[in-house]
Amino acid sequence: MKHWDNIKSILWILLGNTAYALAVTMFILPNGLITGGTTGLALFFYHQMGVPIQGFVTVFNVAMFLLGAVVLGKKFALTTVISTFYYPLVLSVFQKIPVLGAMTKDNLLAVIFAGLLIGGGIGVVIRAGASTGGMDIPPLVLNKKLGLPVSVTMNGMDTAILLLQMVFSDKEMVLYGILLVLIYTTVLNKVLLLGQARMQVKIVSEFYEEINQAIAGELDRGVTLFSSRTGHLKKDGYVVMSVVNHRELAQLNRLVQNIDPQAFIVIHQVNEVRGRGFTLTKKYTS
Repeated sequence: MKHWDNIKSILWILLGNTAYALAVTMFILPNGLITGGTTGLALFFYHQMGVPIQGFVTVFNVAMFLLGAVVLGKKFALTTVISTFYYPLVLSVFQKIPVLGAMTKDNLLAVIFAGLLIGGGIGVVIRAGASTGGMDIPPLVLNKKLGLPVSVTMNGMDTAILLLQMVFSDKEMVLYGILLVLIYTTVLNKVLLLGQARMQVKIVSEFYEEINQAIAGELDRGVTLFSSRTGHLKKDGYVVMSVVNHRELAQLNRLVQNIDPQAFIVIHQVNEVRGRGFTLTKKYTS
């Protein structure tokens, strides 16, 4: 089973990097778009010095890989090595395939679809427990050595790279670049949360035991009871807390309303739930 999990992780890493390379080949390069990260830095050196993009990406990724291996350890290196060498390779291959040229001349369309591919690509790589390498590594190094927040450092570096590209791009292209970064960041966050978000429900009711039994029996979800006391009448009781998926929420609401129409219910989304029934197999006790 562990061997199969490793194979699946490798396939996801390859798929994610392939999506990233397609975005660069079909939308970013043909339309002269600018972006952050290693690709954005490669675009700067390409336009200013004629350095081949895939060549720069290869050298830079290897250098960052070695930096990450030294500072962050061997485990990090092993999870990053695939992206470090596969992405520039597949990017070079795609650039030689004519059919993968410009898909649209509309810059806005190009930004949107590039953002979707890049965000989705990076997202599946991270979900596979790996890194895309390159400019992902310096923020991690600075976080370990200086305690700087990874997200802040990464955004700062992306902004600096976008500003560098003003040398060969007009102001409108910089705006497109900012929009591209915003889109792929948003998509990345959505991909990371895909399938992980759940609904946490807290129920205040005098019929807490009936509600407890209904949730456990009909929804097959775990329930936790918290001791509580009402603020006005000082009545002691219990708050029923459970976590369900989105599809089960409506059924839970109906169960509670059928037992106690006056129940006080608080519902909010949580980004991730770990434990039995979600990331671990359920075990039943008699």
